[in-house]
Amino acid sequence: MNTDSPGGQDALFPKPPRLIAFYLPQFYPTPYNDDWWGKGFTEWTNVVQGRPHFKGHYQPHLPADLGFYDLRLPEAREAQAALAKAYGVHGFCYYHYWFNGKRILERPLNEVLASGSPALPFCVCWANEAWTRTWKGHQDKVLMQQSYSPEDDIAHIRHLLPTLSDQRYIKIDGKPLVLIYRIELLPNPQATADIWRREAEKWGLPGLFLLNVESNYVPGSTSPSAVGFDAAVRFQPNFTAPNISEIKGMAGKTIKERYPGLHRLVKQLKPQSKRDNIYDYVDLYRRWRDTPPQLERHFECVTPMWDNSARRYRGATIVRNSTPELYEQWLREAVNRSTPDSTQERTVFINAWNEWAEGCHLEPCHQWGHQYLEATRRVYSGG
Repeated sequence: MNTDSPGGQDALFPKPPRLIAFYLPQFYPTPYNDDWWGKGFTEWTNVVQGRPHFKGHYQPHLPADLGFYDLRLPEAREAQAALAKAYGVHGFCYYHYWFNGKRILERPLNEVLASGSPALPFCVCWANEAWTRTWKGHQDKVLMQQSYSPEDDIAHIRHLLPTLSDQRYIKIDGKPLVLIYRIELLPNPQATADIWRREAEKWGLPGLFLLNVESNYVPGSTSPSAVGFDAAVRFQPNFTAPNISEIKGMAGKTIKERYPGLHRLVKQLKPQSKRDNIYDYVDLYRRWRDTPPQLERHFECVTPMWDNSARRYRGATIVRNSTPELYEQWLREAVNRSTPDSTQERTVFINAWNEWAEGCHLEPCHQWGHQYLEATRRVYSGG
């Protein structure tokens, strides 16, 4: 394999991979956003404000085929699902926002549930962070606080149970798949897992498959089984260095002997600008490739691109030099690395379907058209 770009030999899979794309529902006005950001605010408000920060910088990211859609419209949701299915995306992982009984951005999924359409499979990821004015540089200004309790755990899972019982809901090992974005914020993840599983079984489900999202906040140091979870997903993009204390405990070799490219990688992943955090896509891939192997069950994740400068004029994080070809090679290798489940199906997550203000989308844009979708379909079909 060429060590300077993503790639690898294809494996012979008995089934096509199951590709699940993270899905942002913030593309319609809500009373909360009207109050916090101004009347009529949606994610598109951020998107159109994107401006280039340097020569050759691709901004703004503007939608092509689907336009500036409104997720209150059934035809918008149907068009998304049809496009996803046509290009090998198995289903969407909807971000789910729950704040002690209060729901935000719940309408799109509620209407998918109520109408039975579109038929595309789905699951949910609880985005369990407090909402702040981080986008405007005021992280200390909390808009919606997040708090936890056993009582709230019960209320939350009981609210989710009808969703998890939908015939389209994605299952792993026969159990509904539920992701939690920041497990380290839970005061007692094991207790939450126990409560949720108990309530699911009382409802008649065969349990839950709980997935810990390993993001920049949790750089590989959380053991899913130690906190009652079934597995982890290596969320991308991940800019953190490998967990050195964990590496030291492996085998009898020094860090440098076991992972000769590690120190070079950490050095490479330092920002290239004082104004913004600018990284190279191939370096991001290397960071993923050279992270120490997981000792527990995990799922891979790939990002087609990343650039949140539309949300952050200063202090943005920008990944440059991504291309559909590099993304395709990374996705193909992620599938090759994935361990099949009991049905011999391999699952890989893609971040994201429609994170437009973070410059992270499979949906067609004016610059790339369908090229990232076509790359996805080639990997799905084994071409």
